[in-house]
Parts: sequence; C-alpha cells; structure tokens
Amino acid sequence: MAQRPRWGILGTGGIAKLFTRDIMGEGLKVTAVGSRTKEGAEAFGSAFGIQSRHGSYEALLADPEVDIVYVSTPHPFHHPNALAALRAGKHVLVEKPFTINAKEAGELVRTAREKGLFLMEAMWTRFLPTFERLRDIIAAGTIGDIAVVLADHNQFLPIEKAQRLHLPELGGGALLDLGVYPISFAQSLLGSPARIQASATLTDLGVDRQTGVILSYDSGAQASLQCGMAALGPNRAFVVGSRGRVEIDSVWYNQSAFTVYSRENEVLERYAAGVRNRGMQYQAFEAERRVLAGEIESPLMSHEASLQVMAIMDEVRSQTGVRYPGE
Repeated sequence: MAQRPRWGILGTGGIAKLFTRDIMGEGLKVTAVGSRTKEGAEAFGSAFGIQSRHGSYEALLADPEVDIVYVSTPHPFHHPNALAALRAGKHVLVEKPFTINAKEAGELVRTAREKGLFLMEAMWTRFLPTFERLRDIIAAGTIGDIAVVLADHNQFLPIEKAQRLHLPELGGGALLDLGVYPISFAQSLLGSPARIQASATLTDLGVDRQTGVILSYDSGAQASLQCGMAALGPNRAFVVGSRGRVEIDSVWYNQSAFTVYSRENEVLERYAAGVRNRGMQYQAFEAERRVLAGEIESPLMSHEASLQVMAIMDEVRSQTGVRYPGE
C-alpha cells in the first residue's frame, strides 16, 4: 500500500470521539464512520467533517474507501465486529479489552494471520512517549532486574454514572474496563506469569466491583495489581528493580511524568514531557507504520501479548466467579 491507510470508525461512543479527535488532529485520514443508525453516523460525521456516513456496520465494512477499521463498540461486540472487518478484508485496530475472553481473541488472531491483515489491540498506553522512555530505561539496566510491579486503576463509577460497567451482558465489571490497564502493563514488562492469585468483590448483578491480582513469575518477580469502580484511587504505578525504581505519577496510564530513583534513593531522572490531546494518536501512528510495511502485528502490542492478557483475565474471572452470558 503506497498511500497512507484510510480509516473507518466503527462505533460512535465516547472513546471513538476521543480517538477520532486525536488522529484527525495529527492529519490522519478518516474517510468513513459506521453506526447502528443513520442518525448516529450523521451526527458523528458532522462533528468531525467525515464525508461517508453509514447507518450500519455492514455498510462501513463494504466501503472501498476504507483500509483500516477502528472498532470501538462495547466489549462483547469487539469479537464479532473485528471478525467481520477482517473477513471484509480490512486491517483492524480493536479497542481494549481485545475481546471478552481468550477463545474469542484466538479466533481474531487466526483470522488475521490467515488473511495477512494487520490486527492490534488498542492499548494506547503502550505507545505513549512516557512508556517508550520507560522501556529505554529498563533496557539500559538503569534499575536492574525487575522485582516488583505495583499498579492500581480505581475509579468511582456507580451505576447511575456508568451503567454499562455494571451490566454482565455488556461485559461489565472493573476487570475488563479498568484492570486491563495494570494487567497489560505488567505483561509488557514481565510477560506471562507462572502463577495467578485473584480476589474480588462482586456486585448484586455478578460483575466485579473491585479485584486484586498477584502475578508471580519464575524469576521471583511479582506484580501486585488492583482495580475497582467503587472509589477513586491514587492511580499510580511503580516498577521496582534490583538497582533502583521508577515511580509514575497519577494518572499513570496517561502521558504522565515519572521519577527514576537509584537503590540509594537518589533521583536519577525526572521525565515530564507532554503530548497533544489525550495521546491516542500514537497507537494509530504505529498501526499505519505496520500496515505500510506489510506487517500484520506490532511488537509493542503483539498478538501473543494480547492473548496473554486475555488468558490472565480469564483466569482471574475463573477464580473470582465472574462469567458473562454465552460463555
């Protein structure tokens, strides 16, 4: 593909608005939007100046002016929507969590590989400059071998404020919406754990109100992770190594500042760069680079990484008793 990929937006919710604002602000080309209704597509298209406005997802996927589709529908629809896009010959960037479970994730990966199409989970945090710098620091051995990862993602999201998060039929609960951030963060640093321990408090509707997870690795490293929707937390993260540590400011999964300390508690570096808007454009830059290079995945958010994250969350849900309709 010689020209830059042309984007189609599948789903018109809040996250789609943030993503579209960020990528169009950087000059990326959005040629079409698809919604469940013509009215929804028209409203979204008018807001962003998108010419082609489709009143169904099927019409969007049939649009020959779309090369890559951003899937931003609720969690249970990630799998069918992304699968339909791949079968229509489109490259796909699908919102986190990748799918509801690892089985669904595996089918998406197999289909993308069979068709030679790019597929990536939109874990936008991994692509931010903050985390690029963090990876460089760890690779340089500045803090030594990682011993502990600590991260929390706690928000106050009662049912009247965020109904979707409380409904099992929409993949509700803290884990898939909020816990995916610290779990994916730990996976990016330490890979797949040898052992998983989890505990959760469930709501009356059967989704997790809050969940704690400990991931243990054969190296001796541990990740202690927490998520919840009952109360606002510090939302910070720490990477502790044998020679020092990194403390990431709140809200850690955004483009946040961090401080690097030596083992003797001396400040080695203070990183505090900013980005335009929310920073969701960086994952789109990566997707475009890989598509133009003829690649089907990104090493920063590989297929295997997404499969590992989904497998961890499957095990957490198994231990805590959270099941979704149809599983």
